[in-house]
Amino acid sequence: MFDLISNYHTKLLNAFWVTIELTLYSAFWALILGTVVAAMRVSPIPIARWIGTLYVNIIRNTPLTLIIVFCSLGLYSTLGLRLAPEGPDSISENSFRFAIVGLSVYTAAFVCESLRSGINTVPFGQSEAGRSLGFTFGQNLRFVVLPQAFRAVIAPLGSVFIALTKNSTIASAIGVGEAALLMSEMNENEAAVLNIGAIFALGFIILTLPTGLLFGWLAKRFEVAR
Repeated sequence: MFDLISNYHTKLLNAFWVTIELTLYSAFWALILGTVVAAMRVSPIPIARWIGTLYVNIIRNTPLTLIIVFCSLGLYSTLGLRLAPEGPDSISENSFRFAIVGLSVYTAAFVCESLRSGINTVPFGQSEAGRSLGFTFGQNLRFVVLPQAFRAVIAPLGSVFIALTKNSTIASAIGVGEAALLMSEMNENEAAVLNIGAIFALGFIILTLPTGLLFGWLAKRFEVAR
């Protein structure tokens, strides 16, 4: 195992760094999109609730691999939509960015449902108090409901982002040079399947364990007293 790590240490560091980048960028956009969809799902406007519900039901029941492959083959190869300028690295850069799009769109559905459960924990009387002060729906959501909802779902959001870290391996399906693609390459070149599997399992434990501990601490630190 240590010989493999020594021989591939540069590639391992680069591959796991790409995994970290995919996770961070996708988590950022998924949080924004998921918050918007959650707001739509609790909106007083029926069409907004319908669109939000349709989005969540469709995305949650669609395989992530299909979403990412559609982004690459459908949007990029077939329709010619580009997210990176032309250049020698345009193909790999476009694949990377479309992987972020796919991961963000998929994860946003789970962020939405976690956040909506947090919104449901906010006492109805507080929303009524906000309306009595003249707050619009958006202001009530922004100043009264969402701050408490986020504090209530820190731990579930941590689980969602840990799942996102592991889901980033699907990006190898469109050629993104992250951990899973390197693992496949090493399995083809080395006759040490168990050792290679152990290396990458350890790598993902190193990535996800601190995330779980951090979100667990944040959940206790910012717990809403009822």
